[in-house]
Amino acid sequence: MRAVAFHRLKVYWPLYAMAIPGIIFLIVFKYIPLAGAVIAFQDFSVFKGFTDSPWVGFKHFETLIEHPDFARVFGNTLMLGFLKLVLVFPVPVLLALMINEIRKSALKKGIQTALYIPHFLSWVIVSGIVFDFFSLSGLFNIVIGWFGYDPTLVMQESGYFRIVYVITAIWRDAGWGTVVYMAAISAIDPQLYESAMIDGASKTRQIRHITFPLLLPTVLVLFLLEIGNFLDLGFDQVFNLLTPMTYSVGDILDTYVFRTGIQQAQYSFATAVGLFQSVIGFILVFIFNKLSKKVSDGGLW
Repeated sequence: MRAVAFHRLKVYWPLYAMAIPGIIFLIVFKYIPLAGAVIAFQDFSVFKGFTDSPWVGFKHFETLIEHPDFARVFGNTLMLGFLKLVLVFPVPVLLALMINEIRKSALKKGIQTALYIPHFLSWVIVSGIVFDFFSLSGLFNIVIGWFGYDPTLVMQESGYFRIVYVITAIWRDAGWGTVVYMAAISAIDPQLYESAMIDGASKTRQIRHITFPLLLPTVLVLFLLEIGNFLDLGFDQVFNLLTPMTYSVGDILDTYVFRTGIQQAQYSFATAVGLFQSVIGFILVFIFNKLSKKVSDGGLW
C-alpha cells in the first residue's frame, strides 16, 4: 500500500501541490475555528479567555428558544430557506440546459458573460440598485404610473420583501451557479446525442432522456450542500435589503444575532445560535443524503 501511495504521489504530485492552498484554507478557516464553539457553553469574557470563563451548559440555547422573538425569527428563516430551495436553486439548472442548446459560440459566450457579471457585485451595491429601482422616483414607480397606479414604496412594504429577496438572489447568483452544471454537461459523451439523433429523438427528448439524467448526480450533490446551508441564508443579502418596516417577514437568525449578539458583545449567545444552525443543517443533510441514494447512486457519502 505504501509503495502504491508513493507511486501515486510521485506521478500526480502537481495535482497534490495544487490542492495544498485549499487544504490550508479549510484547516485555518473551517477546522481550527471549531475549537471556538466551546464558548457557546460558557459566559465568555475576552479578558478571561477560553480557560477561565465560567461554564453555563445550555443556558444560551435556552435563552434563544425562550426569547419572545424566536418563533418569528425562526419562522422567517425557514420560509426564506424554503423559497431559496424551491425557487432559486432550480434556476441555474434550467439556465444551463438552455445555454447548452445555443449553437452559435459567440452568442453562447455573450449570454454566459452577461449572466455571470452580477455575481461580482457586492450585496451593498445590489441593494443600492434595488432601493433606487423601487424608490418613489425609480423606474418601477415610473412604469406603474403610466398605467394609472399610485407610487408604492416597495422596500418599506412587508408584503414585497420575500419577492424581492427571491428575485435579487436569482439575478445575482443564478448565472454563476450554471458554471458547475455547464462543466458537467460538457463531460457528457457526444456519441449519446448522435445515437439519439439517429433514432429520431427531438431536442426535448435528448434533454429529458440524456442530459438531465446524467446531470442529476451533480444536481443532487449541490442540492445536499444547499440543504446544509438551509438556515444560513446569507447575512449580507438580507441585512442590506432589510428595513425596520420589514422585520416582521425578513428578520432572520443571522440579522437577529447581529443585533442582539454581536453589537451587544454577547459572543457566547451568538456562537450558540451559529451552533444551533449548524446542527440543524447537519441533520437535514444526513436525512436528504439517505433519500438521495434512493433516487441516484450519488450522495455526499
